[in-house]
Amino acid sequence: MKYTKLERNWVMYDVGNSALVLLNTSVVPIYFNAINTGAHPAELVTAWANAQTVASLVVALLMPVLGSLADYAGNKIKFFIGFFLTGLVLCLAQALPMAALPFLVVYVLCTIGLNSSMTFYDAMLTDVTTDERMDAVSSSGYAWGYVGSTVPFIVCLALIFGGPSVLGLDTMFCTRLSFVITGAWWLAFTLPLIRTYKQKYGKERGKDDTFGRIVARTFSELGETMGRIARDKVLLTYMIAFFFYIDGVHTVISMATSYGSALGIDSTQLVLALLVTQFVAFPSAIIYGKLAGKFGTLRMIIVAVVAYVCIVLFAAFFLKTAVEFWILAILVGLFQGGIQALSRSYFGKIIPKEHSNEYYGFFDIFGRYASVMGTFLVGVITAATQNASLGVLSIGILLVVGFVMLMRLPEARG
Repeated sequence: MKYTKLERNWVMYDVGNSALVLLNTSVVPIYFNAINTGAHPAELVTAWANAQTVASLVVALLMPVLGSLADYAGNKIKFFIGFFLTGLVLCLAQALPMAALPFLVVYVLCTIGLNSSMTFYDAMLTDVTTDERMDAVSSSGYAWGYVGSTVPFIVCLALIFGGPSVLGLDTMFCTRLSFVITGAWWLAFTLPLIRTYKQKYGKERGKDDTFGRIVARTFSELGETMGRIARDKVLLTYMIAFFFYIDGVHTVISMATSYGSALGIDSTQLVLALLVTQFVAFPSAIIYGKLAGKFGTLRMIIVAVVAYVCIVLFAAFFLKTAVEFWILAILVGLFQGGIQALSRSYFGKIIPKEHSNEYYGFFDIFGRYASVMGTFLVGVITAATQNASLGVLSIGILLVVGFVMLMRLPEARG
């Protein structure tokens, strides 16, 4: 499929932000463990889970209100740029030497900027393409994001592992330098979208609309939107299903390296295995988009949820060695991009386009609160039992609930 210039530039943002996502899920947990010396492995998993929980909770609370404000014509790009720049500055700030707690605070704030920008980015999908092309464009975003993010990541790995012997640089310094490299990559692949994006759908601002009136109307419209969602059985059922099943996806992604590190798997093996995940996810996401066109978007989401249930069971009962972590990484790569891309595009098809940011704000609430619940559940159970495997196993319950709700949709029953 040949993409338009705007579609290509939209996809490029996934290439940019995915570099930071990959760094956050692989190198950063190991770096945090290294500067948090003397802590018990279960304490490290708990601290990392709590950090993810806080970041997700803040984004979930902010996005519906800001999303509604962004639906006014011309506002979407302003909010996008604001959160992008916030995340970028704090990404670079992580390169500064600091203790474990200050680093965790900066990381959380950076994650809030990153994830918030991605909410507005997701809402741009309805502006840059059509319903017929949405699955393919959304899947391409994730696909190219996976493979593109490996370029700065490989450079960072070469610096971290080769810097001490080749350049005589300290490993910790090389790790901190990776934040600068990743931030520069993120910026380079964001600028084309900023230069060319035009908001196609949006609410017009009246001549007498002051900022106070717009804010007051925003809260009123949020209530109306909640009412419309509650009355739309298909949309409500899907959002509840998404709330549960995406929890498993996000939690597996965010906790994989920390969990593997707690099991005593060598950090080099963890990072290289996650790098393989990116290469596996690239063709898988594109293939998933094509399969959605043939078998249906919802059906392919259901297949991925079932696969994730199996992945969680494998992680909880069989993951002990580096080889098994590599198997886990490959399995995640097969389904990770597909379920995220199709969830985003399926939602875009069933919502009113002129309120896309507002609806994606609620979509983000369901997605981010699921992440809050998942990481919180892992953290609490791990802390209570001092067994990280039991914490991981709890994710399977949420995936099963999501599967049951998806099967209640008319399209699935049909």
